[in-house]
Parts: sequence; structure tokens; C-alpha cells
Amino acid sequence: MSEYQFTKDWFNWAPEVWTQLIPHLPERTEDGRHFLEIGSFEGRSTVWIMENMMQHGDYILCIDTWEGGEEHSEEDMSAVWDRFRHNTELAFERFPNRYHDNMTGTSYEKLAELSAWGQQYDFIYIDGSHIAKDVLTDACMAWPLLKPKGMMVFDDYLWTPNARDILHRPKAAIDAFTNIFAEEAEIVHVGYQLVVRKKGE
Repeated sequence: MSEYQFTKDWFNWAPEVWTQLIPHLPERTEDGRHFLEIGSFEGRSTVWIMENMMQHGDYILCIDTWEGGEEHSEEDMSAVWDRFRHNTELAFERFPNRYHDNMTGTSYEKLAELSAWGQQYDFIYIDGSHIAKDVLTDACMAWPLLKPKGMMVFDDYLWTPNARDILHRPKAAIDAFTNIFAEEAEIVHVGYQLVVRKKGE
């Protein structure tokens, strides 16, 4: 288990932006910082967070069905799951005090559980289903879990794949969310990803 196993790189544009977000996350507490990822695939972004954003005692939770979405029809998702486990376990070997866990299931079900438990996060990454109604549901359900001054990152804001109408891309949902939550959310970056910061003291 000496090397990460990635077959896709859909993350190469993110580190430059995310590095600039780190100093602006909420102040660290005794419990460390908590990260939430909705949609993990092989764990490339998960591993990057563990290596670059987390410190001793920090924690990341990944939510995914590991069954794939409509854009993953060509993927062997059981192999994707195996690579995710390999990659996150390897990252934990390298950083044994940076903790990770995963919840297998739909984001709707798992975000409801986290809400019932009163969980709070410093950073939330939304990259699950790309269908607009699902993206909007993820954002609205995850927003109460985000701490004041926490960051929420939406992936694929400018994604325009062939034969995908507006309701099968994230942008319409992200625009709706930022308009509806404009009094609570400050847009801090717009590019292929869109980043908002939750207002607060």
C-alpha cells in the first residue's frame, strides 16, 4: 500500500483555490476542525484535504453511495470503492492523527442523520449527484451543519458536458442557493468551482 491509486483527476484546478481558503476557516477549537465531503469517488479530494488542510486531531467525514451517478455509467463502482478505501487508509497511515470516516448511502439520508445528531463542520465540499435538484437538496440540508465563517465549496459550477440539459448540471441549483441564501452566504470565489462563506460573528 505504498502509492495512491487514482484513475481520474477531476481535482487539479482546486488546490490553488483551496489553499487560499485555509487561513479563513473558523478558528480551531479543542475538538479540531471538522470537514464534510459529499461525493468522494476514489478519494482524491479526501486525501488532499487530509494532507494539506487538516492538522493533528482534525476529522473528515465522506458521504457517498459508491454506486455512481448518471455520468458514471462506464465505471466499475466496486473498484472505485476499493480504491477509495486504499487511498484513505494510506493517507491515514501517513497521518495517523488526522481522522477519517465514511457513511455509505444517499446524501439525503446521511445529512438528515448528521442534522439530528447536531453535527457542525468548518468546511463542506458538495460534489455528489450532479442533477440540479439533488445539488440544491444537498446544499440546503448541509447549510445548517456549517459553522459561522465556515466554507462551502460547490464543484462543477461551470461543468457543461455534452447532452446534459440545465437540470442535469449543478449550476442552476448553485445559482438558486446563492440567491435564496444571499443574506447568510458570501460568495468568495467563482470559477469552475464556486465557494461561499457563511456569515457570522
